[in-house]
Amino acid sequence: MSPDLFALTAELVAVPSESHHEALIVGMIEQRLRALGHLEVDRVGDNVVARTVLGRPSRVVLGGHTDTVPANGNAGVRVEGDTLWGVGSADMKGGLAVMLALAEQHVAPPVDLTFVFYAREEVAADQSGLGELVRERPDLLVGDVAILGEPTGGDVEAGCQGVVRIRVTLRGARAHTARAWMGRNAIHRLGRLLDILDAYEPRRPEILGCHFHEALQAVAVEGGVAGNVVPDEATVEVAHRFAPDRTAEEAIAHVLGVLAPVLEAGDDTELVDVSDAAMPAVDHPFVAGMIARRSLEVRAKLGWTDVARFTALGVPAVNLGPGDATLAHTAGERVERAGIERAFAALDEAIHTGF
Repeated sequence: MSPDLFALTAELVAVPSESHHEALIVGMIEQRLRALGHLEVDRVGDNVVARTVLGRPSRVVLGGHTDTVPANGNAGVRVEGDTLWGVGSADMKGGLAVMLALAEQHVAPPVDLTFVFYAREEVAADQSGLGELVRERPDLLVGDVAILGEPTGGDVEAGCQGVVRIRVTLRGARAHTARAWMGRNAIHRLGRLLDILDAYEPRRPEILGCHFHEALQAVAVEGGVAGNVVPDEATVEVAHRFAPDRTAEEAIAHVLGVLAPVLEAGDDTELVDVSDAAMPAVDHPFVAGMIARRSLEVRAKLGWTDVARFTALGVPAVNLGPGDATLAHTAGERVERAGIERAFAALDEAIHTGF
C-alpha cells in the first residue's frame, strides 16, 4: 500500500519544531519508529536513529533535520489543492515524511538502512544534533553512502562547498582629525583590500560533471573611534566559499595569499570559522544507479550541508529531497504533492534495487 506522503508531511508541519524546541516532533517520530518491529531505535538527546540489522553487505544512510527556522507568519499548515504551505514544509519536513515512509515500507531490503533524524541544523554548527551524534555515537552513522533529504526538487545536489571566514585587522596611527597628517587612517587602508576583493575572479571548477562557483566576499566591517579621531584600527571579515577540490587548509592559504599585498607588520588575521567541503558522490554505485534510472538532474551544491559531516566520516553523501530550496526560510515556504512523491519514488526504487 502506497503511503499518503502528503498527509504525513502535513502532520509533521503541524508540529512546531523551531531549533532547540524539537522535543515534541522528535517524540512523535521516535514513537512511530519504535512501533516498527524490524528496526533498532536509539535516541541520543533530541536525535533519533533507526536501523535495520539484517547483516547485508552494504548500508545506506538517510538523514534529515527535524528543526525549522522561526515562523514568519506561516506557522501551522495550509493546504490548497496539491500545495502544502507552512514553515518547514520544504526545509525539510517533506524530506522527513519520505524518510518515515521508507522506514515503514522496507522491512527486508537488499541493503541495510539507517534513518537519522537529528536536531538543530538551522543554528550554529557547534550546536548541531548531527555533530552531537558524531561525537557521542559515531557507530550509529556508519554506512556506505548517505542521502540527505534537503530540498532539491527531487533531483541530486552533489557535494558541497566549504566555508572559511577570516577576520582581518588593519592597523594605523591615531591622531586628532585637525592634525590628520600626524596619524594614519586604518579605515582608509581598507580601500585597497576591498578593491582586491571587488576585482577577485572566483574559480568555477567542474568536478565529476558538477559545476561549482566559488566566492570571496567582505561580509562585515568595523572601525572608528570618535568623530574627531583618526582611527588606528579597522576590521573586515572575509568569507570564502570554496569548491571540494581544495582542502580547508588550502582554502585558508588561498585567502591569505589574496590579501597578502595589503597586509603589513602589526596587522592581524584570525580564523573565525571553517567547514570542510565535500566531493560529489555521483560516481557511487547507489547514487549513479538512482540518477540513471530516474534521469535525475545533477547539480553542484553551492552552499554547505551536512553531506560534509558524512564525507568526513568516510561516508560519501548527496542531497536529494522534495521542495524548492529557494522557498526555504521564506514566508511563502511550501511543498508540492508531486515533489514529495517524486523524491520518495527515486529513493524507494533505489533501495529495492540496492547496489
